[in-house]
Amino acid sequence: MAKFVTVEEAVALIPDGATIMCGGFMGCGNAHKIIDALSKSGKGNFTLISNDGSMPGGPLGEDYYGVAKLIHNHQVKHLIATHVGLNPEVAQQMNEGSMKVDLIPQGSLAEMIRANGAGLGGVLTPTGVGTIVEDNKDFCLGKQTIEGRDYLLMKTVHADVAIICGNKIDKAGNVWYKGTTRNFNLPMATAADLVIAEADNVVEIGEIEPENVHTYGVFVDYVVDGGKA
Repeated sequence: MAKFVTVEEAVALIPDGATIMCGGFMGCGNAHKIIDALSKSGKGNFTLISNDGSMPGGPLGEDYYGVAKLIHNHQVKHLIATHVGLNPEVAQQMNEGSMKVDLIPQGSLAEMIRANGAGLGGVLTPTGVGTIVEDNKDFCLGKQTIEGRDYLLMKTVHADVAIICGNKIDKAGNVWYKGTTRNFNLPMATAADLVIAEADNVVEIGEIEPENVHTYGVFVDYVVDGGKA
């Protein structure tokens, strides 16, 4: 059963230099309370795996939204993402040489994470054949031809820590995501050594119908009550 911790205790579990997955899409579905506390922790040298670099400004007037806080603070040494155009600081730091950036096709990255959680050794995809994607030897393991069609063999992606966020999390750690906020949270919860979930709302066991559980509590190590953080 997942252990409930404070946001400060959750941040203490994340070591300097960790490889971190953060669920979310342009900040939607980010664990905002945990990320904010991590941005003030003084820790850094992170490898960040996320869909994107979020945005400099948030919908409520925030200066930096979600994982953009970590990037702004130069806490990220390596960003693995699918698109970064809405956060100009990513390009700036990449061009300065202070942050390495690997861009991977969005569907490929999602499947590379999912496959790792499923215990698979790689992903065969036609996406990126004949492009610079197949030149990235850190992630592309080669090319195979199956029934006359070329595919790239992409390695799976794993993290030390996954930081996810759910709209409802019960006291056993079962998670329900509202609408599109499930995005990368769902596969990331299966592909890390340590999973920390932030709850918009903590509910009693049974309040999430079994058929509506999106991430099972067995995958979640720690929960932060985001309503109280």
